[in-house]
Amino acid sequence: MAHAVYDKLEDGTFAGRIPPCRGVVAFGSTLRECEEELRSTLEDWILVGLKLGHPLPVIAGIDLNKEPSYEPSRLHPAAAGNRL
Repeated sequence: MAHAVYDKLEDGTFAGRIPPCRGVVAFGSTLRECEEELRSTLEDWILVGLKLGHPLPVIAGIDLNKEPSYEPSRLHPAAAGNRL
């Protein structure tokens, strides 16, 4: 959301977009409403992109295109299959 850009439109409403995330655009009657709608749109955009295997932009060093890696020694005992 730190990359979000907002514009006040001629009718007094707001438009928001996140330039690195192509197609993530939202509108609201207030800036707060626009921010909330943009956050929701971004979340949906990420979920659909992951589900469909679309490449997502790397933002602030966060790369959602990689599979998460887990170190067994760092897992909670219940998640590690109680291997204590």
